[in-house]
Order: sequence, then C-alpha cells, then structure tokens
Amino acid sequence: MATKFEEFLKASKVDPRRILLASAKIERLHPEDRALRLSRRIARKSEDGPKKKEGETPTKPRSGRPITDRTLSAALIGKTLSGPAKTRMLRAVNAVLEQKKLAKVELSALFDAPKKAPAAAPVEAAAEG
Repeated sequence: MATKFEEFLKASKVDPRRILLASAKIERLHPEDRALRLSRRIARKSEDGPKKKEGETPTKPRSGRPITDRTLSAALIGKTLSGPAKTRMLRAVNAVLEQKKLAKVELSALFDAPKKAPAAAPVEAAAEG
C-alpha cells in the first residue's frame, strides 16, 4: 500500500533523489546564518542579555540539517516523522516542483494529519451518585 507522500511523488513524477539534493542545498548553513548564531551566542553570554534592535525584524537562520536518506525512506514507507522533518521535506519538495514549473503544495498534500488520542470520557456516574 502506497503512502500519501509516495503517491504524490509518483503523480508529480519527482525522483526522491532530487528531494535529497534540494534539501541539502536549501538547509545548508550560509555565512550570514553562522554570523547570526555567533551574535546570539555572544549576546547570551554578556551581562546585559540579548538586546532587540528597533525597527529590525530578526531573520530565522537555516537549520543546517538536511533530509537524510533514512528520513526519506521513512516517509516513503509511512513511518511517523517529526514536525521539523516534515517541514524540511515540504520545503525540498516545493523547491523541486518550482524547478519543474509546477505549483507549490501544502503539508496536508504530502502527509496525513496526525491522529489525536481520544479524550477521556467524562465521569458522569461519579457526579450523579
């Protein structure tokens, strides 16, 4: 039985190896990411603590953790993945789709929604007695 992710890759004719390469390119740390991490680390060690510059929105650095072959194979066979792994997978798939001049997709198109644990039944019998 094919997973939702695997069916999407077949339907859009995307080779899983391209996803690995795209993820490595997207998530690779750049010098500006390293500089941002250094400035945050220095600010934490100072006595004043981190200071916010007014009028400037902080940019989020790349994770530096691309999708691995193991993560990709887990997604293809339907094992559970962490949220950040799914997000990295989505970014890589969207990068490949952009190269193929196709529309970007959302996370729900690739993965099923996580199943929530059933809520505990309220204890009405104890309240009545």
